[in-house]
Amino acid sequence: MSDATPWWQGAVIYQIYVRSFCDSNGDGYGDFAGLESKLDYIARLGVDAIWLSPIHPSPNRDWGYDVSDYENLNADYGSLLDFERLLAAAHARGLKVMTDEVLAHTSDEHAWFGESLKGGDKADWYVWAHPREDGTAPNNWLAAFGGAAWAYQPARRQYYHHKFLRQQPKLNWRNPAARKAALAVLDLWLARGVDGFRLDVANAYFHDASLADNPGVPEDKRTRHHWAHAPNLQYHFHDSNLVENIEALDDIRRTVDRHPNRFVMGEFSEEPERCGCFAPPDVGLHSGYSFPLLEARKLGPEFIRAHFAMLAKYPAHWPSVAFCNHDIMRTLTRFGGPDAPQSLARMMLALLLSLKGTALVYQGEELGLPEADLTRRQLRDPVGDLYYPFSKGRDGCRTPMPWNTDAHSLGFTDGTPWLPMAPAHRALAVSAQERDNASTLAFTRKFLAARKASAALRLGEIEFLDAPSPVLAFARKTANETTLCVFNMSKEASELRDLSLARAKPLAIGCGEASVAAGSLSLAPYAAWFARV
Repeated sequence: MSDATPWWQGAVIYQIYVRSFCDSNGDGYGDFAGLESKLDYIARLGVDAIWLSPIHPSPNRDWGYDVSDYENLNADYGSLLDFERLLAAAHARGLKVMTDEVLAHTSDEHAWFGESLKGGDKADWYVWAHPREDGTAPNNWLAAFGGAAWAYQPARRQYYHHKFLRQQPKLNWRNPAARKAALAVLDLWLARGVDGFRLDVANAYFHDASLADNPGVPEDKRTRHHWAHAPNLQYHFHDSNLVENIEALDDIRRTVDRHPNRFVMGEFSEEPERCGCFAPPDVGLHSGYSFPLLEARKLGPEFIRAHFAMLAKYPAHWPSVAFCNHDIMRTLTRFGGPDAPQSLARMMLALLLSLKGTALVYQGEELGLPEADLTRRQLRDPVGDLYYPFSKGRDGCRTPMPWNTDAHSLGFTDGTPWLPMAPAHRALAVSAQERDNASTLAFTRKFLAARKASAALRLGEIEFLDAPSPVLAFARKTANETTLCVFNMSKEASELRDLSLARAKPLAIGCGEASVAAGSLSLAPYAAWFARV
């Protein structure tokens, strides 16, 4: 990497859901000390940074994404001193540390909201509106977790807007003082030494001040494949995703840029092209990720090609890429079902780490963990509570990390874990995979080392090649290096015929069986093959 290339371009960022990573004190919740004890494991993976799920105090209505105090830390995780120790220990191992900041809304237990209820200086720090003449909500906006996106508050005889739960009131970024206070949160944590941020719902800073109704989605275009079916009944053009949202993104990036060598990326779950997701780093954020790769349900090259065809319209934008996270069903189960083989997990990891962008790896993805199957009584997620049995919510991807096959609670805690350990994860625990040179963990480490050594895989342009489905083929290119990447995205053997393959030099970083003969590449099910051209 040249001195002119920022550390985050081509980096691999490891997402940690802190509550489920490692518990040091037996209370059943992951914490900073537990995470610090696993930093050597993370560093050995070969990643460049860690991204921590929200670490601030919270009543946990939405498990940390309802922040009640931006300046302090969740007592379940530890003290400021514990966090400073974690930060220093990560930096000593060459790992950057990013936090997850939720600045579009707060908890209704935040002091700002309490003051807004009373009027005064913070009266307009949240989105308040009078009822209609019949007492109903001011407009038709729908909340992401279902139902009206408004809650009535008798103290003000007004409704307040909430994009998610009613306990998550929307911060009013149109108020200069509220915006300044939100930006000050970033300054505070950058001054404390964090290396950057992942911004939750970065598409939702601004709302339409006229409170215009959202248009409905035609019935034949309404998706119903997961818990977001309810809000997808309408286009979110006025409650969020405004074109002027980019003003907030620019404010945020300029705030971060006042501190050297930092990074800020955003999550854009709706209308990403409209609200600034793909803006270049000198206008919007340094990077952004949207949901096509996270929401695809059918395994095949089409969704990869379509996503990067869209990105090609924004050549100055640097993308971030992810296949799963704390909100999305684990990759292995989403694409392969409950009995998917580890060969699929390895192929999808190879694909994720070969695509152009900053790669986001979710904890346990390096182990090939499947989605946990929980009972109704085991669910903690408000989404699962709302939509069971249509959806069990997001708990299936949030169950604790399995560290030790033979230990109590698979080594996550000495106590009772806040979510149950998944029985299917026992055989995939770190201790078991450490002993197996053919494991998904071993493959991840090997591939990440190869990526770090390859300018093409980290920083190269991407050029898709003609290949018959279910084969996906593309080249990653720099001025001095071209790497050919070929994937069989099928449980059946496949073949790619191309006479130029005979001139390619295979690289020993793929997975599954693959062989070249007479200009034809034969690929076993879920195989990935790489070559230097």
